[in-house]
Amino acid sequence: MSDSIADLLARKDFDEPSEIKAIKDFIRTTFDEDCEVLLRERDIVVTVASSSLANALRLKINGLRQAAKTKKRVILRIR
Repeated sequence: MSDSIADLLARKDFDEPSEIKAIKDFIRTTFDEDCEVLLRERDIVVTVASSSLANALRLKINGLRQAAKTKKRVILRIR
C-alpha cells in the first residue's frame, strides 16, 4: 500500500518539542532576540546572531536549562 506525500504530510506532527520552544521563548523574553535551536540526542545546539549574545547566554546557561527542563549539554554557536 502506497501513501501519497499529501497523506503523509497530513498525518505529520509539526509542533516543536517543548525544549526548543522553551529555549526560544527564554531568549526572546530575556534578550529580545531570535535564535535557532537544534535538538540532538545528547545535547542542544543554540545558534545566535552575535558573540555578545552568546557570551550573555553563557552566563545564564543554568537558567536556560531550567527553562527547557533538561539536563542535556547546551552548546552555543554564533552564525
